[in-house]
Amino acid sequence: MAAGEPGDLGGYYFRFLPQKTFQSLSAPEITSRLRQWSMLGRIKAQAFGFDQNFQAYRKDDFVMAFFKDPNVIPNLKLLSDSSGQWITLGTEVKKIEAINVPCTQLSMSFFNRLYDEDIVRDNGYIVKCLDSFCDPFLISDELRKVLLMEDSEKYEVFSQPDREEFLFCLFKHLCLGGALCQYEDVVNPYLETTKLIYKDLVRILLVCATLQQRIMNKHFLILLWILSGVTFMFYTTVMAWGKCLNALSDCLLYLLYLLFLFIIFLF
Repeated sequence: MAAGEPGDLGGYYFRFLPQKTFQSLSAPEITSRLRQWSMLGRIKAQAFGFDQNFQAYRKDDFVMAFFKDPNVIPNLKLLSDSSGQWITLGTEVKKIEAINVPCTQLSMSFFNRLYDEDIVRDNGYIVKCLDSFCDPFLISDELRKVLLMEDSEKYEVFSQPDREEFLFCLFKHLCLGGALCQYEDVVNPYLETTKLIYKDLVRILLVCATLQQRIMNKHFLILLWILSGVTFMFYTTVMAWGKCLNALSDCLLYLLYLLFLFIIFLF
């Protein structure tokens, strides 16, 4: 059997897409921030295509097929803990655990509660607090406290389902940064970078949602056009009949007047 053919891979065939780039990770402003947060060169996105419809109830089969695919094994990059260098997967995975990461949040208003709960001031500055440790992180502001400390009084600002959202996970990852992270005093760089990367990574989902919305709007507009057309026709017909009736009534009055004169003349 040729390399990369489905075979016993659960019916999925994967192909590596090296030409696919992610502008959010290469833009100068973003790379500058990633360098400050000790994340430059330690975050990477790769694209792979597949030929079957994804079905959520088969997610384990899908992931296992991905890691066993001969087009994935030599191309998928992993960051080595020991060397800190990017290496390829290089071998088949024997066991996997697939976790659903929801992407239902489509607006950055999701983070407005940071302002509402005085974690971030109205001008964007992050509220400071007394230093404490949550291994291996030094916590010196309310933002990292709400992200990490479960016994914090404001930890429940984000519910557990909120914390499972990919948007939140990405934001948290950027806020905590790498080993030599230089933290921001204002929240805007975190929010802006989160938004750009999130839009880049879930663009396909957003396009689908946009197309669906556009189709719905098109149907609505067509229906609206039909209704307005019918209304226009009905209105035009009524107006036409009204004018005819008005004209007819004028004629009737004129005829009645002539008839009255004729009767008078006869008598």
